[in-house]
Amino acid sequence: MDLHFGDSEPTDEERAAVDALLGPPASSWEGADRDETPAADLRWARGGRAARDRRDLLLPGLHAINDRIGWISDGALDYLCRRLTVPPAEAYGVATFYALFSVRPRPRTVLHVCTDIACAPAGADGVLAAARERLGPGSGVQVQASPCLGLCERAPAALAIRAGDPVRTAVAAPATAASAVLAATAPESAAEEPPAALAVPQAGQGGLVLLRRVGMVDPYSLDDYRAHGGWSALRRAFALGPAGVIREVTDSGLVGRGGAAFPTGVKWRATASQPDRPHHLVCNADESEPGTFKDRVLMEGDPYALVEAMTVAGYATGAHQGHLYLRGEYPRALRRLEHAITQSRARGFLGEDVMGMGYAFDIEIRRGAGAYVCGEETALFNSIEGRRGEPRSKPPFPVEKGLFGRPTAANNVETLVNVLPVLTMGAPAYAATGTAKSTGTKLFCVSGSVARPGVYELPFGATLGELLELAEVRDGLRAVLLGGAAGSFVRADELDVPLTFEGTREAGATLGSGVVLAFDGTVPLPRLLLRIAEFFRDESCGQCVPCRVGTVRQEEALHRIAGRTGADAAGDVALLREVGRAMKDASICGLGQTAWNAVESAIDRLGVYQ
Repeated sequence: MDLHFGDSEPTDEERAAVDALLGPPASSWEGADRDETPAADLRWARGGRAARDRRDLLLPGLHAINDRIGWISDGALDYLCRRLTVPPAEAYGVATFYALFSVRPRPRTVLHVCTDIACAPAGADGVLAAARERLGPGSGVQVQASPCLGLCERAPAALAIRAGDPVRTAVAAPATAASAVLAATAPESAAEEPPAALAVPQAGQGGLVLLRRVGMVDPYSLDDYRAHGGWSALRRAFALGPAGVIREVTDSGLVGRGGAAFPTGVKWRATASQPDRPHHLVCNADESEPGTFKDRVLMEGDPYALVEAMTVAGYATGAHQGHLYLRGEYPRALRRLEHAITQSRARGFLGEDVMGMGYAFDIEIRRGAGAYVCGEETALFNSIEGRRGEPRSKPPFPVEKGLFGRPTAANNVETLVNVLPVLTMGAPAYAATGTAKSTGTKLFCVSGSVARPGVYELPFGATLGELLELAEVRDGLRAVLLGGAAGSFVRADELDVPLTFEGTREAGATLGSGVVLAFDGTVPLPRLLLRIAEFFRDESCGQCVPCRVGTVRQEEALHRIAGRTGADAAGDVALLREVGRAMKDASICGLGQTAWNAVESAIDRLGVYQ
């Protein structure tokens, strides 16, 4: 390994940021002054397995520096690498992989203004331009366009992050130029975010399953959670035993809610049966699909439910450590989950002896740093391990060799929270809701041209029209994007599509993670498609040629085709189809495989460019 360090030195503040995470350096091998550690310096330097075991602290270390200083200097990076015995060249590759980090000097405050497919039609470009005009050079604020911030129900949205000890954040949503500027210049004076229940138009209504506690319980109170049925699923899990829990989940028909719809019980059984130890449980809370915000609402409004669900999943799969990978743009969810984990640990619901049942389980939060591709589970594993978030080739599959090369069960937030009603209701009752192939209820993220945007919970089998009626779709509906940027468009006359995994497939669309973005005739679809293409070009990790080159060629063709139709556009449409097929057939992961979906459906179903 090449441990070639440069001549740059960390500042005292940078050194303090790293030491606050890792503790003081034990010897000069790790960056301490030689005269402070003479005895330690006479011993051999830590290396080999001990050094490799610390590699996973690289991402938290980069966060520590970026949070304190606002950017990562050469000296700070070198010091972190000395502490972790990580080659600086590799650490630089990791630091530059994530959008929230910077290796170039910048102001301590960064204002991220979302310009993605939910916020753009709501006037995000105007907010961005006005903020840039008011916060010019010398303001101490860097203003930059951002992909989806997961605040689609309050579009347009802006997030301000001010580095320091502690780091301060403020959200402006719906954002105006004035509120965005205030969030950036005085985050402590910015308006408080509305409660999570405001994103749930059905809050308090009967019949809800996953959302029944949002708005009804204090998200900070463990006792309030307990009074509303909390921990009853975990008690039943201990009564059933690991095999019984897996059997119940399998019989319920629960499938993954992230879009792939893989049977959860099958995944858990495969993980639990592996002889290799230890096993790991990963909660994928990096919902970065444009238009998606359901997991954020669950984590902000009912955080103890996720703690309980992860504990159940860990017990069933034989894992004693849970890793919660949370997207970096969710500061309120981070605060509430940290509090919930701390309280659960203090009250005996996490730790060495969960509920006195002799089972040890704990949860560690790992923050993402702005990389859509880390929503792919193997890219997420690499990110946690302190590497670039690039997807791995399969096989081996995660249930065999996942996080740290060990058997791993990975599920997103909505999937895990579904396990609680499976156990409290029983598998037969749960499976009786929905359809034979799509059981239970589903969360849908509705935004765009509707009067009541938010997260809706409906049984599988409800139609798209019924959902949009609940959300009060506005007149002049032209198209609906199902599944987000990686999804497909349907026409305004196709609202009878059943919202099930099999129903949307039969209709030539996709349910994806549950995004439902409505667009009326005022939204220029060619510009929207170009924004989707720009998103995939930016978010491609660049590892495989079909995606790295294809996303660029797709964007270039859409730029050329803008404003043209018919014969004038035919050549570029044919090129788009060829590039799209190549990406779909040959890309390593779902990013490249789905990057063409929305464009293809817009051409074929909506007649764009004809």
